[in-house]
Amino acid sequence: MHEATKAAKVSFYDYIVIGGGTAGIPLATTLSEKYSVLLLERGGSPYGNTNISSVYNFGSYFLDSSPNSPSQQFISDGVINARARVLGGGTCINAGFYSRGEPNFNVEARLVDEDLVQKSYEWTEKVMVFKPVIQKWQSVFKSALIEAGLVDNGFTYYHKIGAKIGGTIFDPNGTRHTAADLLQNANPNGLSVLLHATVHKILFKTKGKSRPLAYGVIFTDSLGNKHIAYLKKGEKNEIILSAGALGSPQLLMLSGIGPKEQLDAQNIKVVHQQPFVGKGMADNPMNSIFVPSPIAVEPTPLQVVGITRFRSYIEEAGGVNFIFANPSAYQGFSPQMGGFIFEKINGPKSKGELKITNLDPTDNPSVTFNYFKEPTDLQKCVNGIKTILKAVESKAYSSYKYANMTVKYILDLNMKLPVNLIPHPNSFSTLEQYCKDTVRTLWHYHGGCRMGDVVDDEYKVKGVDRLRVIDGSTILNSPGTNPQASVLMLGRYMGVTILEQRLASGKS
Repeated sequence: MHEATKAAKVSFYDYIVIGGGTAGIPLATTLSEKYSVLLLERGGSPYGNTNISSVYNFGSYFLDSSPNSPSQQFISDGVINARARVLGGGTCINAGFYSRGEPNFNVEARLVDEDLVQKSYEWTEKVMVFKPVIQKWQSVFKSALIEAGLVDNGFTYYHKIGAKIGGTIFDPNGTRHTAADLLQNANPNGLSVLLHATVHKILFKTKGKSRPLAYGVIFTDSLGNKHIAYLKKGEKNEIILSAGALGSPQLLMLSGIGPKEQLDAQNIKVVHQQPFVGKGMADNPMNSIFVPSPIAVEPTPLQVVGITRFRSYIEEAGGVNFIFANPSAYQGFSPQMGGFIFEKINGPKSKGELKITNLDPTDNPSVTFNYFKEPTDLQKCVNGIKTILKAVESKAYSSYKYANMTVKYILDLNMKLPVNLIPHPNSFSTLEQYCKDTVRTLWHYHGGCRMGDVVDDEYKVKGVDRLRVIDGSTILNSPGTNPQASVLMLGRYMGVTILEQRLASGKS
């Protein structure tokens, strides 16, 4: 692992992976077993940064707008969101919950080898996943979900309807383990990792070719110096985009692949007209209730979830700042003086679009998700909020000795919180209005290079050669209660698949 300032001006590799995140790291690590791989990450290292590593500092980076922040803020539909800018990607800034996706995700993602899916999950779990230590806040929440009508599924990594305890990437000491830890499995002679390496465009050969052929990338280091990395000779060598739901469609367009009208507007030469790049952007809307406590609640980001039959997920986070707000606005309550119960709808029908606004790859593209545009999404939210209210009104919370307050006191106190935090649903005319006015994000946005539209069943970009996209931008529906397990698995699965295909072809 080196700063890009130490990189050669010109270099050659069998594979170039753009994006050292949730999919890119397991992918590059796997490919390095047999081939030379360059992994380009636009951010820095997660190691030594206690804001990333410690559960007690969860969420602090969301308010850090400095260039070196591991989190880059963007806004869509008025909702503040964040994208990772650090080696390890979203595993460095998320709430740490680990749960495998539902079986239908494997079908949508064209992952046909069930045995390899299982082994790919296990490959990740050996390094960075733990069984959480359930404390008082989570125990009460789980009991409340069961009282609200969900069956008890205990502890499991699998996606099951009911209440369950999932895995976590925070170890028992409260230390986060990120996708960067998977690099310990890499071949050190096969993998080069460059930090603060910002890719500006992918290079294509078009002269004398029936289809554009990807053959290299241009990237800059932290000092602005330009470097070029080329693919070595070999028809199986490839460039793989793993820059995420914002970065991958953005880089495709900056490289000349995308809707012609967008490329023309930025005076980008059209390499291949692809109208679906940037289309089908989606984010799972989240709505929350804050439950105050007169004494501190242990910091526990997301360890228990409720999976409902109506495709809403009920989740929790105790003692952490789970929203973008100034803690001083809590009127005497710090984030540790309570917890959040929130719901996220699964498989939103509402879709939006990503557009580039300039030629700077470090800037955010323009993104719209169109939260609750489709009525079915709004109804899922209403059903989820009703389930939360049942849980809060349960005996589990009314006898919550840790907080030592009655349900009525919880609700009354919650309604007194400032509107810029989490107002209670009872303060709105309808639950539909509550869902619309208090919508936030769980950072599970996806789309932009969707399977079937932009990439084929092998994640190869349609209409060009030697270029794939393997990350959350290809996903049709965010898998499970949290997508990180499935995206980590996808990176490993496709890495193994590519190696096996290359071996079967007899071409090194």
